[in-house]
Amino acid sequence: MKRKNLLFFVLAAVLNTAAIAAEAKDWTHVKVGIEGAFPPWNMMDSSGKLAGFDVDLINDLCARAKVECELTPGEWTAMIPSLNAGKFDLVTLGINEKRRQVVDFTVPYASGVASFILLKDGPVASLPMTGQKLNLNDKSKADPVMAKIGEALDGKTVGVVQSTSQEQLINAYYGSNVTVRAYKNSGERDLDLKAGRIDAGFDSGVYATSILAKSGNDELMMSGPLIKGAMLATEVALGMRKGEADLKAKFDEAIKSAAKDGTIKKLSEHWSKIDLTPSFETN
Repeated sequence: MKRKNLLFFVLAAVLNTAAIAAEAKDWTHVKVGIEGAFPPWNMMDSSGKLAGFDVDLINDLCARAKVECELTPGEWTAMIPSLNAGKFDLVTLGINEKRRQVVDFTVPYASGVASFILLKDGPVASLPMTGQKLNLNDKSKADPVMAKIGEALDGKTVGVVQSTSQEQLINAYYGSNVTVRAYKNSGERDLDLKAGRIDAGFDSGVYATSILAKSGNDELMMSGPLIKGAMLATEVALGMRKGEADLKAKFDEAIKSAAKDGTIKKLSEHWSKIDLTPSFETN
């Protein structure tokens, strides 16, 4: 019986090793999911192709990692489910603790902020600390400022993109005092803001800078501090399924290389006029 048991365990170990080997991936081809509706990070150009900072940088990172990448647009709210279902191998995501529970991340490839967007002559007065950086983790400094913002927004309607960290923040800080309206994408929210159907928007500061530079948005303005910290996913990275250590290592190395040689700075300034090069302090 002992010999039979030993034979059984040896056979099981061999089969398990074979199964692991069969599942191992050499990562010569990687499927990348991108929203395609969040300029200047990503968008569809006039010919229907993906364009933007994310697209240019990911193509560069794939070349550095020596993998062929297939970039595919996808619904924002379906990004993480599609990733974990195997439709994508990587997706572009801001890092926060809630997302860390369900996906792994590379080191960040961009470091941004979040900002309020208002109508210049709208119902919300200019907010405090406009254009100044505010880290919510520095609570002694941030809490009084966020309280003043809450007073200005009291009873108002704030538009956010659904399933984003910006939506989480507005609900966490002001959910009991404002009406939070969630949209499928930033463009739909901006149309309602300009039409007066909502009173304020809250979004990526890079996105806000981009739309304010475009014609037709003269009535809009950024207001209040440039915010990061707390639940905000302002550090942007590539998300992957849990346990894909080899894939993470490939792209961690590529991102650090692109930061070191100035590629991230060059591409981010081209698309947003802002240097988004990360410091890697979050990973």
